[in-house]
Amino acid sequence: MRRKLFAIWIIVLIFIAPLCTCYSDQPEKKAVKVVHFINGAQGDKSFFDSAVRGIAEAGANFQLEVETIETGYNSSSWKPALVDAAANKDYDIMIVGTYSMAELLKDVAQKHPDKRFIIYDSAVNYTKGNCSNVYSILYRQNEGAYLAGVYAGLMTKSGIIGILGGQNTTIINDFVIGYEQGARSVRPDIEIMVAYAESWNDSAKGEAQAKEMYGEGADIVFQAAGTTGLGVFKAAQQLDKYAIGVDSDQALIIEMTDPEQAKHILTSMTKNVDSSLYRALRLYIDGQLPFGQAETLGIKENGVGLAKSKYYEKVTPADVKAKINQTEIDIRDGRIKVETAFK
Repeated sequence: MRRKLFAIWIIVLIFIAPLCTCYSDQPEKKAVKVVHFINGAQGDKSFFDSAVRGIAEAGANFQLEVETIETGYNSSSWKPALVDAAANKDYDIMIVGTYSMAELLKDVAQKHPDKRFIIYDSAVNYTKGNCSNVYSILYRQNEGAYLAGVYAGLMTKSGIIGILGGQNTTIINDFVIGYEQGARSVRPDIEIMVAYAESWNDSAKGEAQAKEMYGEGADIVFQAAGTTGLGVFKAAQQLDKYAIGVDSDQALIIEMTDPEQAKHILTSMTKNVDSSLYRALRLYIDGQLPFGQAETLGIKENGVGLAKSKYYEKVTPADVKAKINQTEIDIRDGRIKVETAFK
């Protein structure tokens, strides 16, 4: 009887084995390949680092294969590097950022209609050529800068504040206009100094220009200048003044290497590049990313804001916190219209 049962089991296994093999041979889902093209470098502790952080988080959560390409700050290298990467890299989606890349990406995307592209902090011109394979992310940085202006206007003791921009461009002037409007909304007689470094990676120049503003009476300087803006923090520390960071919560980032310097960063105007790119990649994985159009993210969409870390909490009076919270609500609900440099 046992021999007979054993023989039956052998026969059953012979018939089942091929079926198991068929199921185990089902092809695995291929990982989505992402190339992040940086027309600059990591390590700015703000804009590009925020982008890298968001893509890395998406890569970990969605099992993406991510490759990062850094091309430095020499603008003459950007076009050939982008053309080469678009043609020769193995990717499903390529991500680039900044207004400097919009025109270059428009041309490249049209030559590779089978590929998909994301550009952040700018948009391709959809009216010129076919860019139905490009998704653009814009930010209402003027809204975030308005909050920074309100904050600086309420916190200044000298009645003089400053802003240092990386370059005299429309995007940076969107920061400037929002900052000025916000500051004057709470202190009409405030004096606001505006300077442009004309560089994104010269911290020594940022330090020198910040020292000039501090020397002329400013006690708070807002920086929107990439790596150049790191010099503002150094100047603030040396002269016992204060600064406002940009793009990421820079106090918490600086704290890891220089806790004393971090104490001079009251807050940061955040441009939430990380969360916007995470969102875009999640939508892409779900097949819902709206290619062929641009989306603009402001306070209402959590695209921009004001950092409220422990440094903010420690130095900011309760009435100032209340004013910032109400201002956020008023912008979100449309009661405050923030001016813009974009016409």
